[in-house]
Amino acid sequence: MQGVRRIETPRAFVPLLVPARYKGAHGGRGSGKSHFFGELLIERSIIEKTDAVCVREIQRSLDQSVKKLLEGKIEALNAGAYFEVQDAKIKSTNGGLIIFQGMQNHTADSVKSLEGYDVAWVEEAQSFSQYSLDLLRPTIRKPGSELWFSWNPSKSTDPIDLLLRGDEPPPDSVVVQANYKDNPWLPDVLREEMEYDRKRDPEKYAHIWLGEYQRNSNARVFRNWKIEEFERPKGTIHRLGADWGFSIDPSVLVRCDIEGHRLYVDYEAYRVGCEINNLPDLFLSVPDAEMWPITADSARPETISYMQKHGFPKMTAAVKGAKSLEEGVEFLRSFEIIVHPRCTHTIDELTMYSYKTDPLTGVVVPILEDKNNHVIDSLRYACEGARRTLRGKEWTKPLKVQNRYIV
Repeated sequence: MQGVRRIETPRAFVPLLVPARYKGAHGGRGSGKSHFFGELLIERSIIEKTDAVCVREIQRSLDQSVKKLLEGKIEALNAGAYFEVQDAKIKSTNGGLIIFQGMQNHTADSVKSLEGYDVAWVEEAQSFSQYSLDLLRPTIRKPGSELWFSWNPSKSTDPIDLLLRGDEPPPDSVVVQANYKDNPWLPDVLREEMEYDRKRDPEKYAHIWLGEYQRNSNARVFRNWKIEEFERPKGTIHRLGADWGFSIDPSVLVRCDIEGHRLYVDYEAYRVGCEINNLPDLFLSVPDAEMWPITADSARPETISYMQKHGFPKMTAAVKGAKSLEEGVEFLRSFEIIVHPRCTHTIDELTMYSYKTDPLTGVVVPILEDKNNHVIDSLRYACEGARRTLRGKEWTKPLKVQNRYIV
Protein backbone atom coordinates (compact mmCIF):
# COMPACT_ATOMS: atom_id res chain seq x y z
CA MET A 1 0.00 0.00 0.00
CA GLN A 2 2.43 2.57 -1.28
CA GLY A 3 1.97 6.01 0.22
CA VAL A 4 -0.75 4.90 2.67
CA ARG A 5 -0.18 5.83 6.30
CA ARG A 6 0.30 3.05 8.82
CA ILE A 7 -2.89 1.87 10.50
CA GLU A 8 -2.70 1.71 14.28
CA THR A 9 -5.10 -0.83 15.78
CA PRO A 10 -6.28 -0.86 19.41
CA ARG A 11 -5.52 -4.21 21.03
CA ALA A 12 -9.21 -5.01 21.63
CA PHE A 13 -9.81 -5.35 17.88
CA VAL A 14 -6.81 -7.51 16.99
CA PRO A 15 -8.85 -10.79 16.94
CA LEU A 16 -10.94 -9.29 14.11
CA LEU A 17 -7.93 -8.95 11.80
CA VAL A 18 -8.01 -12.64 10.86
CA PRO A 19 -10.49 -13.97 8.27
CA ALA A 20 -13.85 -15.10 9.69
CA ARG A 21 -17.36 -15.55 8.35
CA TYR A 22 -18.85 -13.47 11.19
CA LYS A 23 -17.07 -10.55 12.84
CA GLY A 24 -18.73 -8.60 15.63
CA ALA A 25 -17.72 -5.72 17.88
CA HIS A 26 -20.07 -4.59 20.64
CA GLY A 27 -19.64 -2.12 23.47
CA GLY A 28 -20.30 1.39 24.64
CA ARG A 29 -19.95 4.84 23.17
CA GLY A 30 -16.46 6.08 22.34
CA SER A 31 -14.95 2.63 21.80
CA GLY A 32 -13.92 3.21 18.18
CA LYS A 33 -15.85 0.21 16.78
CA SER A 34 -17.00 2.03 13.65
CA HIS A 35 -13.56 3.53 13.11
CA PHE A 36 -11.96 0.08 13.26
CA PHE A 37 -14.32 -1.46 10.71
CA GLY A 38 -14.02 1.62 8.50
CA GLU A 39 -10.22 1.31 8.41
CA LEU A 40 -10.47 -2.45 7.88
CA LEU A 41 -12.71 -1.95 4.86
CA ILE A 42 -10.46 0.70 3.34
CA GLU A 43 -7.38 -1.49 3.90
CA ARG A 44 -9.02 -4.55 2.34
CA SER A 45 -10.25 -2.50 -0.64
CA ILE A 46 -6.70 -1.36 -1.34
CA ILE A 47 -5.11 -4.80 -0.99
CA GLU A 48 -7.61 -6.72 -3.13
CA LYS A 49 -10.75 -6.20 -5.21
CA THR A 50 -13.55 -5.99 -2.67
CA ASP A 51 -17.23 -5.41 -3.22
CA ALA A 52 -18.84 -4.29 0.04
CA VAL A 53 -22.28 -3.15 1.14
CA CYS A 54 -22.64 -1.00 4.25
CA VAL A 55 -26.04 -1.68 5.75
CA ARG A 56 -28.40 -0.20 8.32
CA GLU A 57 -31.92 -1.27 9.16
CA ILE A 58 -33.26 2.14 8.07
CA GLN A 59 -31.39 4.50 5.76
CA ARG A 60 -33.40 7.31 4.24
CA SER A 61 -30.36 9.27 3.07
CA LEU A 62 -26.59 8.86 2.76
CA ASP A 63 -26.21 11.15 5.76
CA GLN A 64 -27.30 8.18 7.88
CA SER A 65 -24.69 5.87 6.34
CA VAL A 66 -21.00 5.38 7.15
CA LYS A 67 -20.03 6.95 3.81
CA LYS A 68 -18.77 10.15 5.45
CA LEU A 69 -16.73 8.10 7.94
CA LEU A 70 -15.13 6.13 5.09
CA GLU A 71 -14.34 9.33 3.20
CA GLY A 72 -12.64 10.61 6.33
CA LYS A 73 -10.62 7.41 6.63
CA ILE A 74 -9.49 7.63 3.02
CA GLU A 75 -8.21 11.14 3.66
CA ALA A 76 -6.64 10.35 7.05
CA LEU A 77 -4.80 7.33 5.62
CA ASN A 78 -3.58 9.30 2.59
CA ALA A 79 -5.29 6.72 0.39
CA GLY A 80 -7.02 9.05 -2.06
CA ALA A 81 -5.04 7.67 -5.01
CA TYR A 82 -6.75 4.29 -4.54
CA PHE A 83 -10.36 5.50 -4.58
CA GLU A 84 -12.91 7.44 -6.57
CA VAL A 85 -15.56 8.88 -4.25
CA GLN A 86 -18.87 9.38 -6.03
CA ASP A 87 -22.20 10.74 -4.81
CA ALA A 88 -23.73 7.40 -3.80
CA LYS A 89 -20.80 4.98 -3.80
CA ILE A 90 -17.03 4.61 -3.52
CA LYS A 91 -14.98 2.85 -6.21
CA SER A 92 -11.49 1.47 -5.74
CA THR A 93 -8.85 1.56 -8.45
CA ASN A 94 -8.65 -2.25 -8.54
CA GLY A 95 -12.33 -2.60 -9.48
CA GLY A 96 -13.96 -2.88 -6.08
CA LEU A 97 -17.13 -1.10 -5.04
CA ILE A 98 -18.60 0.12 -1.73
CA ILE A 99 -22.33 0.88 -1.60
CA PHE A 100 -24.71 1.99 1.17
CA GLN A 101 -28.20 0.62 1.69
CA GLY A 102 -31.04 0.26 4.17
CA MET A 103 -32.47 -3.21 4.64
CA GLN A 104 -36.00 -1.82 5.01
CA ASN A 105 -35.87 -1.14 1.27
CA HIS A 106 -35.17 -4.79 0.40
CA THR A 107 -37.41 -7.75 -0.33
CA ALA A 108 -36.49 -11.39 -0.75
CA ASP A 109 -36.15 -10.74 -4.49
CA SER A 110 -34.31 -7.40 -4.44
CA VAL A 111 -31.71 -8.51 -1.89
CA LYS A 112 -30.42 -11.05 -4.42
CA SER A 113 -28.50 -8.18 -6.03
CA LEU A 114 -26.01 -8.49 -3.16
CA GLU A 115 -25.18 -12.16 -3.72
CA GLY A 116 -21.78 -11.50 -5.26
CA TYR A 117 -20.53 -9.13 -2.56
CA ASP A 118 -17.50 -9.94 -0.43
CA VAL A 119 -18.39 -7.98 2.72
CA ALA A 120 -21.58 -6.76 4.37
CA TRP A 121 -21.01 -4.37 7.26
CA VAL A 122 -24.05 -3.78 9.49
CA GLU A 123 -23.67 -0.62 11.56
CA GLU A 124 -26.01 0.06 14.53
CA ALA A 125 -26.75 -3.67 14.47
CA GLN A 126 -28.78 -3.49 17.70
CA SER A 127 -31.58 -2.03 15.55
CA PHE A 128 -31.37 -4.80 12.94
CA SER A 129 -34.62 -6.79 12.77
CA GLN A 130 -34.83 -10.57 12.66
CA TYR A 131 -36.38 -10.27 9.21
CA SER A 132 -33.41 -8.26 7.90
CA LEU A 133 -30.93 -10.62 9.51
CA ASP A 134 -32.65 -13.63 7.93
CA LEU A 135 -32.55 -11.89 4.53
CA LEU A 136 -28.92 -10.82 4.67
CA ARG A 137 -27.15 -13.88 6.07
CA PRO A 138 -27.85 -16.34 3.24
CA THR A 139 -27.54 -13.61 0.59
CA ILE A 140 -23.86 -12.88 1.29
CA ARG A 141 -22.78 -16.31 0.10
CA LYS A 142 -19.66 -15.81 -2.03
CA PRO A 143 -16.77 -18.10 -0.95
CA GLY A 144 -14.69 -16.25 1.63
CA SER A 145 -17.37 -13.58 2.16
CA GLU A 146 -17.72 -11.96 5.57
CA LEU A 147 -20.49 -10.39 7.65
CA TRP A 148 -19.40 -7.58 9.98
CA PHE A 149 -21.55 -6.22 12.82
CA SER A 150 -20.89 -3.25 15.09
CA TRP A 151 -23.36 -2.25 17.78
CA ASN A 152 -24.10 -0.73 21.17
CA PRO A 153 -26.11 -3.40 23.00
CA SER A 154 -29.64 -2.65 24.12
CA LYS A 155 -31.36 -5.90 25.15
CA SER A 156 -30.15 -9.49 25.34
CA THR A 157 -33.18 -10.46 23.24
CA ASP A 158 -32.19 -8.29 20.25
CA PRO A 159 -31.63 -10.49 17.16
CA ILE A 160 -27.93 -9.63 16.80
CA ASP A 161 -27.24 -10.46 20.45
CA LEU A 162 -29.09 -13.75 20.20
CA LEU A 163 -27.06 -14.60 17.10
CA LEU A 164 -23.53 -13.60 18.14
CA ARG A 165 -23.72 -13.51 21.96
CA GLY A 166 -26.17 -16.34 22.54
CA ASP A 167 -25.42 -19.86 23.76
CA GLU A 168 -24.57 -21.17 20.28
CA PRO A 169 -22.99 -18.53 18.03
CA PRO A 170 -22.54 -19.59 14.39
CA PRO A 171 -19.36 -21.40 13.35
CA ASP A 172 -16.39 -19.31 12.26
CA SER A 173 -17.40 -16.24 14.25
CA VAL A 174 -15.16 -13.81 16.13
CA VAL A 175 -16.82 -11.36 18.53
CA VAL A 176 -15.08 -8.80 20.72
CA GLN A 177 -16.20 -6.28 23.31
CA ALA A 178 -14.70 -2.79 23.24
CA ASN A 179 -15.37 0.28 25.34
CA TYR A 180 -13.97 3.77 25.75
CA LYS A 181 -11.14 2.36 27.89
CA ASP A 182 -9.90 0.49 24.80
CA ASN A 183 -9.74 3.65 22.69
CA PRO A 184 -6.37 5.44 23.03
CA TRP A 185 -7.74 8.35 20.97
CA LEU A 186 -10.91 9.05 22.98
CA PRO A 187 -11.74 12.75 22.40
CA ASP A 188 -11.71 15.01 25.45
CA VAL A 189 -15.34 16.03 24.90
CA LEU A 190 -16.45 12.39 25.13
CA ARG A 191 -14.22 11.78 28.16
CA GLU A 192 -15.87 14.69 29.97
CA GLU A 193 -19.35 13.36 29.23
CA MET A 194 -18.32 9.87 30.32
CA GLU A 195 -16.96 11.18 33.63
CA TYR A 196 -20.19 13.08 34.23
CA ASP A 197 -22.30 9.94 33.77
CA ARG A 198 -19.89 7.79 35.75
CA LYS A 199 -20.09 10.06 38.79
CA ARG A 200 -23.78 10.93 38.64
CA ASP A 201 -25.60 7.95 37.11
CA PRO A 202 -23.94 4.52 37.37
CA GLU A 203 -26.83 2.81 35.54
CA LYS A 204 -26.60 5.12 32.54
CA TYR A 205 -22.80 4.87 32.62
CA ALA A 206 -23.00 1.07 32.51
CA HIS A 207 -25.40 1.04 29.56
CA ILE A 208 -24.12 3.93 27.43
CA TRP A 209 -20.38 3.73 28.10
CA LEU A 210 -19.71 0.13 29.10
CA GLY A 211 -22.18 -1.43 26.66
CA GLU A 212 -24.16 -3.35 29.25
CA TYR A 213 -27.72 -4.32 28.56
CA GLN A 214 -30.40 -1.87 29.58
CA ARG A 215 -31.75 -2.67 33.03
CA ASN A 216 -35.30 -2.74 34.35
CA SER A 217 -36.99 -1.95 31.06
CA ASN A 218 -40.40 -2.19 32.76
CA ALA A 219 -39.63 1.09 34.54
CA ARG A 220 -38.98 3.04 31.33
CA VAL A 221 -41.11 6.14 30.98
CA PHE A 222 -40.93 6.57 27.20
CA ARG A 223 -41.65 3.83 24.68
CA ASN A 224 -43.39 6.09 22.15
CA TRP A 225 -40.34 7.19 20.16
CA LYS A 226 -38.04 6.24 17.33
CA ILE A 227 -34.91 7.51 15.60
CA GLU A 228 -35.34 8.73 12.04
CA GLU A 229 -33.58 11.02 9.59
CA PHE A 230 -35.80 13.96 8.59
CA GLU A 231 -35.80 17.62 7.64
CA ARG A 232 -38.63 19.88 8.75
CA PRO A 233 -40.38 21.87 6.00
CA LYS A 234 -40.29 25.62 5.62
CA GLY A 235 -42.92 27.34 7.71
CA THR A 236 -42.55 24.91 10.63
CA ILE A 237 -43.28 26.49 14.02
CA HIS A 238 -40.34 25.49 16.20
CA ARG A 239 -40.57 25.15 19.97
CA LEU A 240 -37.41 25.56 22.05
CA GLY A 241 -36.78 24.73 25.68
CA ALA A 242 -33.74 25.22 27.92
CA ASP A 243 -32.51 23.64 31.13
CA TRP A 244 -29.66 25.13 33.16
CA GLY A 245 -26.64 23.25 34.44
CA PHE A 246 -24.36 23.88 37.35
CA SER A 247 -20.62 23.29 37.43
CA ILE A 248 -21.03 19.55 36.84
CA ASP A 249 -24.50 19.45 35.21
CA PRO A 250 -25.29 19.94 31.53
CA SER A 251 -26.87 23.06 30.13
CA VAL A 252 -29.32 22.06 27.42
CA LEU A 253 -31.26 23.65 24.57
CA VAL A 254 -33.57 21.47 22.50
CA ARG A 255 -35.62 22.30 19.41
CA CYS A 256 -38.82 20.48 18.50
CA ASP A 257 -42.14 20.97 16.74
CA ILE A 258 -45.59 19.44 16.86
CA GLU A 259 -47.44 18.13 13.80
CA GLY A 260 -50.66 16.31 14.59
CA HIS A 261 -49.83 13.48 16.97
CA ARG A 262 -46.11 13.59 16.21
CA LEU A 263 -43.42 15.49 18.09
CA TYR A 264 -40.24 16.03 16.04
CA VAL A 265 -36.93 16.69 17.81
CA ASP A 266 -34.32 17.88 15.32
CA TYR A 267 -31.59 19.79 17.20
CA GLU A 268 -30.01 19.85 20.63
CA ALA A 269 -27.19 21.71 22.37
CA TYR A 270 -25.68 20.02 25.42
CA ARG A 271 -22.60 20.80 27.47
CA VAL A 272 -21.47 19.77 30.94
CA GLY A 273 -19.94 22.49 33.11
CA CYS A 274 -20.80 25.32 30.74
CA GLU A 275 -19.96 28.72 32.22
CA ILE A 276 -22.64 31.38 31.88
CA ASN A 277 -20.57 33.51 29.49
CA ASN A 278 -20.32 30.51 27.12
CA LEU A 279 -24.06 29.81 27.06
CA PRO A 280 -24.87 32.14 24.12
CA ASP A 281 -22.37 30.39 21.83
CA LEU A 282 -23.66 26.98 22.95
CA PHE A 283 -27.25 27.89 22.19
CA LEU A 284 -26.32 29.40 18.82
CA SER A 285 -25.28 25.91 17.70
CA VAL A 286 -29.04 25.26 17.31
CA PRO A 287 -30.09 26.88 14.00
CA ASP A 288 -31.96 30.19 14.36
CA ALA A 289 -32.22 29.74 18.13
CA GLU A 290 -31.97 33.49 18.71
CA MET A 291 -35.00 34.11 16.47
CA TRP A 292 -37.48 31.87 18.27
CA PRO A 293 -39.14 32.06 21.71
CA ILE A 294 -37.35 29.87 24.25
CA THR A 295 -39.03 28.63 27.42
CA ALA A 296 -36.37 28.12 30.09
CA ASP A 297 -36.19 26.64 33.58
CA SER A 298 -37.47 29.35 35.91
CA ALA A 299 -35.16 28.24 38.75
CA ARG A 300 -32.37 30.45 37.35
CA PRO A 301 -33.88 33.94 36.74
CA GLU A 302 -30.43 35.53 36.72
CA THR A 303 -29.37 33.23 33.86
CA ILE A 304 -32.51 34.03 31.90
CA SER A 305 -31.81 37.75 32.40
CA TYR A 306 -28.23 37.31 31.19
CA MET A 307 -29.37 35.44 28.06
CA GLN A 308 -32.02 38.06 27.28
CA LYS A 309 -29.26 40.69 27.28
CA HIS A 310 -26.88 38.56 25.19
CA GLY A 311 -28.76 37.70 22.04
CA PHE A 312 -31.88 35.86 23.22
CA PRO A 313 -34.47 38.56 24.00
CA LYS A 314 -37.40 36.19 23.42
CA MET A 315 -36.42 33.85 26.27
CA THR A 316 -39.04 33.51 29.02
CA ALA A 317 -39.36 31.49 32.23
CA ALA A 318 -41.39 28.30 32.44
CA VAL A 319 -44.52 28.41 34.57
CA LYS A 320 -44.15 25.71 37.19
CA GLY A 321 -46.82 24.48 39.56
CA ALA A 322 -48.26 21.44 41.26
CA LYS A 323 -48.03 18.37 39.04
CA SER A 324 -46.36 20.34 36.21
CA LEU A 325 -43.67 17.65 35.97
CA GLU A 326 -46.11 14.76 35.78
CA GLU A 327 -48.47 16.55 33.40
CA GLY A 328 -45.59 17.63 31.19
CA VAL A 329 -44.26 14.08 30.94
CA GLU A 330 -47.73 12.69 30.19
CA PHE A 331 -48.10 15.31 27.46
CA LEU A 332 -44.86 14.13 25.85
CA ARG A 333 -46.05 10.52 26.17
CA SER A 334 -49.20 11.36 24.21
CA PHE A 335 -47.15 11.87 21.02
CA GLU A 336 -45.15 9.66 18.71
CA ILE A 337 -41.72 11.23 19.21
CA ILE A 338 -39.41 11.27 16.18
CA VAL A 339 -35.77 12.00 17.06
CA HIS A 340 -33.10 12.97 14.55
CA PRO A 341 -30.00 10.73 14.98
CA ARG A 342 -27.77 13.76 15.65
CA CYS A 343 -29.65 14.33 18.95
CA THR A 344 -27.64 11.72 20.84
CA HIS A 345 -28.39 13.01 24.33
CA THR A 346 -32.12 13.09 23.61
CA ILE A 347 -31.85 9.46 22.54
CA ASP A 348 -29.93 8.59 25.72
CA GLU A 349 -32.50 10.16 28.01
CA LEU A 350 -35.54 8.74 26.23
CA THR A 351 -33.85 5.37 26.65
CA MET A 352 -32.91 5.75 30.32
CA TYR A 353 -35.59 7.97 31.90
CA SER A 354 -37.43 5.78 34.41
CA TYR A 355 -39.91 5.50 37.22
CA LYS A 356 -38.56 4.57 40.63
CA THR A 357 -38.67 1.01 41.88
CA ASP A 358 -39.34 -0.17 45.40
CA PRO A 359 -35.87 -1.08 46.78
CA LEU A 360 -37.38 -3.96 48.80
CA THR A 361 -39.67 -5.55 46.22
CA GLY A 362 -38.35 -4.27 42.88
CA VAL A 363 -41.87 -3.20 41.93
CA VAL A 364 -42.12 -0.12 39.71
CA VAL A 365 -43.83 2.78 41.52
CA PRO A 366 -45.43 5.90 39.94
CA ILE A 367 -42.68 8.31 40.97
CA LEU A 368 -40.35 9.76 38.34
CA GLU A 369 -36.61 9.40 38.93
CA ASP A 370 -34.76 12.71 39.17
CA LYS A 371 -32.01 11.72 36.73
CA ASN A 372 -31.57 11.32 32.97
CA ASN A 373 -33.94 14.25 32.63
CA HIS A 374 -32.06 17.37 31.46
CA VAL A 375 -33.20 17.02 27.85
CA ILE A 376 -36.58 15.70 28.99
CA ASP A 377 -37.08 18.82 31.12
CA SER A 378 -36.09 21.00 28.16
CA LEU A 379 -38.67 19.21 26.00
CA ARG A 380 -41.32 19.78 28.68
CA TYR A 381 -40.54 23.49 28.77
CA ALA A 382 -40.53 23.72 24.97
CA CYS A 383 -44.01 22.18 24.81
CA GLU A 384 -45.40 23.97 27.86
CA GLY A 385 -47.35 26.58 25.88
CA ALA A 386 -48.88 23.95 23.62
CA ARG A 387 -49.83 21.79 26.60
CA ARG A 388 -51.58 24.63 28.40
CA THR A 389 -53.36 25.70 25.21
CA LEU A 390 -54.54 22.20 24.33
CA ARG A 391 -55.59 21.24 27.84
CA GLY A 392 -59.35 21.00 27.83
CA LYS A 393 -59.45 21.08 24.01
CA GLU A 394 -57.66 18.40 21.97
CA TRP A 395 -55.68 16.91 24.83
CA THR A 396 -56.32 16.05 28.44
CA LYS A 397 -54.16 14.07 30.81
CA PRO A 398 -54.82 10.35 30.21
CA LEU A 399 -56.60 8.51 33.00
CA LYS A 400 -54.76 5.34 33.97
CA VAL A 401 -56.83 2.31 34.94
CA GLN A 402 -54.61 -0.66 35.85
CA ASN A 403 -52.42 -1.17 32.74
CA ARG A 404 -54.61 0.85 30.34
CA TYR A 405 -54.73 4.54 29.57
CA ILE A 406 -58.19 5.98 28.90
CA VAL A 407 -57.81 9.00 26.62
